[in-house]
Amino acid sequence: MQTTKLSSESILPLTCSRSGSCCFGKAVNLNPWEVFCFSKEKKVTPREFRDLYTDFGGIRLTFNGKEDEKGQKSCSQYTDNMGCSVHQGRPLACRLYPLGRQIQFDKAHYIFEGKQFPCLTDCADVLELPKLSVGDYIKGQGASSFEKAQDEYLIIMQNIADIGFELLLDSGLSESGDRKTLASWREMGNELPEVLKKRIGIEWIDCLMIPSISNNIENPVAFAQKHNKILLQKAQDQFGGLQTLEEMHKASVLIIGVALHLSRGLGADTKGIAEHWIETAKSHGASE
Repeated sequence: MQTTKLSSESILPLTCSRSGSCCFGKAVNLNPWEVFCFSKEKKVTPREFRDLYTDFGGIRLTFNGKEDEKGQKSCSQYTDNMGCSVHQGRPLACRLYPLGRQIQFDKAHYIFEGKQFPCLTDCADVLELPKLSVGDYIKGQGASSFEKAQDEYLIIMQNIADIGFELLLDSGLSESGDRKTLASWREMGNELPEVLKKRIGIEWIDCLMIPSISNNIENPVAFAQKHNKILLQKAQDQFGGLQTLEEMHKASVLIIGVALHLSRGLGADTKGIAEHWIETAKSHGASE
């Protein structure tokens, strides 16, 4: 499908009408900050929101509501004749829609797929609304904090993966002729999210998606950085005393699985990331 890249000065043929058609039949991925924001707006705990309204341990919103005329189910947060019931807590994907966001060379680019915006056919009333530049549209959607959270969690994803690299490359595991670790990395990159969730286990899923952060941290960067410390400490506690190569293998597979599961919540190409990590490990002496 055709992809078009936009600058912040590009003019969009729409603004947001909040009529709700964008709340049907979508796959809305979530990072941990977004689960936290949703739960705050919903006035429930992050665990309650995660368990009631998300799939795969918290990385995707559940769409199990009423159907539209196309037979597409609505988001679990959609209320008929009102739209999003927790609009102020909505995630980045909803704030940017119908735009997507790509990071290339540390710079964000905004894109859309197809020849015209879906809003032009699904929400006819947007034609009567004022036109905005991409920059003004994003500003009006309050996306800045959520973009910062997304970027911080991309860093955290790599931090988690680095532990997997250390367990493989610095423990003697790769030098032993091990070939099954990278094979497991590739398998996880191709696994369905429900399968990978089960492989990781609820203890790591909870630490990844609903961290025990006591303070109500409004700043997404501070939230993510505190979460990063929690994840790294958990890895140290669990993997610090490993002795055998088999233990190193299992730990490397587990922690790479955690990083790949987070990548899905960030809307990244999980398979492509797994392949990139495999090639990186091979370039440092690992075997497949």
